[in-house]
This record gives sequence, C-alpha cells and structure tokens, in this order.
Amino acid sequence: MWSRLLKIKGKIYGIVYSQRGVAFKSGTLKLSSGHSMPTIGLGTAKLDDEETIRKCLTTALDTGYRLFDTAYVYQSEKLIGKVLKDVLDIANLEREELFFTSKLPFNALHPDVVEHFCRLSLASLNTSYLDLYLIHCPVATKHTGNDNEIISFENGCAVTEHINLTDTWKAMESLVGKGLVKSIGLSNFNSKQIQRIYDAANIKPAALQVECHAYLPQYELVDFCKKLDITVTASSPLGTPDFPKFVREVLGIKDFNRPTLLEDDRLKSLAEKYSKTPAQILLRYLVQRGIAVISKSSHPERIQQNIDIFNFTLMDDDMKELKSIASGVRYIPFDFWKGMFCSFSASKNTPNIHFMRPSKVFRW
Repeated sequence: MWSRLLKIKGKIYGIVYSQRGVAFKSGTLKLSSGHSMPTIGLGTAKLDDEETIRKCLTTALDTGYRLFDTAYVYQSEKLIGKVLKDVLDIANLEREELFFTSKLPFNALHPDVVEHFCRLSLASLNTSYLDLYLIHCPVATKHTGNDNEIISFENGCAVTEHINLTDTWKAMESLVGKGLVKSIGLSNFNSKQIQRIYDAANIKPAALQVECHAYLPQYELVDFCKKLDITVTASSPLGTPDFPKFVREVLGIKDFNRPTLLEDDRLKSLAEKYSKTPAQILLRYLVQRGIAVISKSSHPERIQQNIDIFNFTLMDDDMKELKSIASGVRYIPFDFWKGMFCSFSASKNTPNIHFMRPSKVFRW
C-alpha cells in the first residue's frame, strides 16, 4: 500500500491507494451549528503510549480519516497533540482540514471550571479551537482541586455533586462565543436529559455521542435526536470487544461478560455475502442510518479496513436482518465498578444517573 497527497482547489487531501487501487473517502454530516462533521472518526480511548498513537494516527491520516475523537478522561491528549503536530507538519495538512472532538470530564461539570478544562484540552492538543466539545457524562463527580482526579471515593463510594446541567450548558455556550469551540453537544445522555438541555439552550446541542451498535441500535433515541436536529455519533459501534476483558482484569469485576458482537453468526454471514469484514458491515449499517461512527483499533490494517465502507450499500433486507439481532446488550453501562455509585439511590443526583440502571431494549 502506498499513499500520496492530492491538492484540489488549494486544499490538500490524504489519498491512500490499496493494492487493488481503491481510494477511501469519508463523507460528512451537516450539524445544526452549520459546521460539517466527517462521517467516520478514529477513537483514541486507551491509546496511552506514544509509539502506538503515532502508528495509529499516521495510518489514519494516510487512509483518509479526518475526525479524531478524544477526551480529557482518556489522559492521552498531550501525546495525541504532540504526534498530530509532527504528522501534520510532515504531511503539510492544515488544521482546518481536521475535526477534533473532545469531552468535558465528569469532575468538570461545575460552570466555574468548564472553560478551564476546555483550555486544558486545547493546550494538550496544540490547537486554538475544538470542532466539537461534548459533556462526557451527565453525572457530576466532585472536583477535588486535582484536575486529574476524575473520580474520588469516600467509604468505597464515588463522591458526586448535585449540579444543574443547564448551568453547565450555559458555560458550554460561552465557549462558542469565545471562539474556543465551534459546536457543542452531549455524550451518554438519555432523551429526558437531552430535552431539558434543549429547552433551556440558546445554542442547541449539535450532536449526541452514545453507545450504539447492532445489539443496541438505539432506534427511539436516534429518532428523537433527528426531530431535534441533533446528529448522533455511535461510540462502541463494533461492540467494544476488548472492554469486558478490561473490566475483568483491570477493574477486578470477574463476572462481567458480554457476547462478542463481531462473532455473531448472522453478522458473519452478511460479511461473507458482501466480501467485507464483520466490522465493515457494522459500520456501514450505522452510516446508512445517518449515524456517524467512531471506530477504534490499534492495528493499522483494521484502521484501513474500517474506513473502506463507502463503496457498497447494504440491501433493505440485510438492514432488516441486522435490525433483528438487537438484544439490548450494553457494553459500557457505567456501573461496572461495584458499589461505585452506591449513594445514588438516596442522592439528589438521581435524575441525572438513571441511564446507569439496567435499561430496556432501545431505551435510555
């Protein structure tokens, strides 16, 4: 595989040619803010060493990715910013050709610290603005004064704060006015939480990022967002195959198990039919529904494969087949730390955390 840079009307595009001579090009979705967002992006969660990040970002840029999804809680934005600066200088790409998404962490929902945390991400990523800034989670953990202490514990329970999220949103709106971010949105919010923000907002949420895949297709939530002109981005579109292992081995929750979506026999059958990988089928399924996708891999070949989804269309019957495999399985329920949120049942925060409880299929 080899690549070159193609200059069209003054703009430089990364074009990669495979051994079959195929060039990959991502489409875009128009946000309600007026800005356009690439349909597919590279996720950066759990990429924590410079060598891996450099390999992934270089491959992604060469292959045509322009959206990079980051978050303060990933604690990797400094490395990502360093690597991207090096790679962009070499590739002669302009900042305006990229799309950076970052997220306000759990411990930064108090309005007084929103801008502070946004500026931390800007400095780490070596950029003067973010294309999209999301509230990462509707649950506010206590800001202890240590910015990197995302969750603090007392007596085995996470220390939370009761914060009116509409106040947080007002602080997010001020970031747009100051030119620090172009668009603002939400992540891991349910429809009731979204509606409260929407009703109080001067600048409406432009995007919602939420777990969404063939096992958890989120039909009702996606339809709800479409009515409000909120673009949905799917996190964990491949079912996060490595996350259960992470929970068992790193967090010590031995009984945390989930079926592996990529190994579903019905999905494998469709992949064979289209001469595609199961991952490509899953990503294409979401894109055809008008949903942006954030795919993550540390393997260059898979990064290349995951963007190669724009040269085929799933037939209506096959879209229905994928719809039929929905089971309501949620890979990241946010309650995998035993007892972590044990004080919530008696907490004023309860309205903001009901998405963490066992949910019905398709509902948050």
